[in-house]
Amino acid sequence: MVPVATLLLLRHGRTTANADGGLAGRQPVELDETGRAQAAAVGERLRRVPLAAVVTSPLIRCRQTLELALPDAAPIVEDGLIECGYGAWEGQPLKKLAKESLWPVVQQHPSAAVFPEGEAMAAMAARAVAAVRAWDARITAEHGPEAVWLACSHGDVIKAIVADALGVHLDLFQRIVADPASVTAIRYTPLRPFLLRLNDTGGDLGALAPPPRKRRRAAASAADSDAPVGGGAGAGR
Repeated sequence: MVPVATLLLLRHGRTTANADGGLAGRQPVELDETGRAQAAAVGERLRRVPLAAVVTSPLIRCRQTLELALPDAAPIVEDGLIECGYGAWEGQPLKKLAKESLWPVVQQHPSAAVFPEGEAMAAMAARAVAAVRAWDARITAEHGPEAVWLACSHGDVIKAIVADALGVHLDLFQRIVADPASVTAIRYTPLRPFLLRLNDTGGDLGALAPPPRKRRRAAASAADSDAPVGGGAGAGR
């Protein structure tokens, strides 16, 4: 298997809208006190991971999360990672939206959901997946196959990217969870993507850092013997 980079998907910390039960969408809502603490905590977890690049949704809650988590980073804004355009639904309480006729479609058949004056969920998924796959190829080419990079985005966006990595239909993406300040790790290989972590809110992320060069050679030799059969995390190296 050809070695490839590793993508870390970080959801922004909790916002005032999350706390109030509202649908923020693309509104400029900011992190609340809990969200700021979450961002600082995930920064401690990421300290052992050398990041080749950091990209982010343009929305302020993602940029605030990175300012607290990775103050020395210089994030690059990627419009493809912006939240789904919920249109007329933005700013509405979720309990009110749950009474709308579109709500069951969003929950059970999201690939058919198009928000009034907004975006189709299928379009959101397509542009988000295209964005991370393009960035992953670029970072692998520029920084080498041991590179680890991070993208900060939103719950539905991350769930859609995970669904694509798992090879499941978008209609099943509501089964996936991406909590505030959680980390999800994906490695794209020429054969298929591998989901290394999902909705990780407290585990040690140091294991995702590239191993020392001598260990890499040994690991590659071992992986070569079983990767075509077993796949898994080692197959992407």
